[in-house]
Amino acid sequence: MISPTEEDFELELRALPGVVNVGFRYSEKGDVDAVALVVNGEDAGPVRVVAKQIVSLYYPDATVSVEEVKPTPKASRGGSGEVGRVVMVRAEFNFHEGFCEVHLNLNGRVGVGRSQNGPLIGGAEATLDALRELGLDVPFYLVGSVNVATVRGWPVIVTLRPRANDADRHGIAQAETELVSAAKATLNALNRFLSQLEDFG
Repeated sequence: MISPTEEDFELELRALPGVVNVGFRYSEKGDVDAVALVVNGEDAGPVRVVAKQIVSLYYPDATVSVEEVKPTPKASRGGSGEVGRVVMVRAEFNFHEGFCEVHLNLNGRVGVGRSQNGPLIGGAEATLDALRELGLDVPFYLVGSVNVATVRGWPVIVTLRPRANDADRHGIAQAETELVSAAKATLNALNRFLSQLEDFG
């Protein structure tokens, strides 16, 4: 029977973006000595870093392996495979005015979002604002946007909470700036939600 600690551990790993499956191998003492993750290829790099950190907190001697799977591209009505895909055009912090600005593109339409907060929180808030500017009903609100400061390169993890009684969504990204990382992590947290909107793009 799985222990409460191990259950929390597994849920933490499964909550990481792009994780398809989690497997464990046990030592003779019954402790976890190896963890295997199956992750969508586009998410694998950042997830590998954070997964190793999570595993080290619970089972310091356990090894971590990550198997990448390539997501199957969805066929679109136009045959381009890009219907409904939200793409980040740019993310900037205006030092003179003190606000973050994120530009997103959806099928040629551009949505611009702004936030008065700093790059870490503001990048996530401005991304959500830009999605709503594109006319998308995004039923999530920002819970937190934090650096993984113990990891080289400091990726950003964004946590979004749905308005309905559902599980939180987590996104992770590492880019050239905190603002871009936060914006990309927000889109990463919403990738499954946004993919469901493809037919309405």
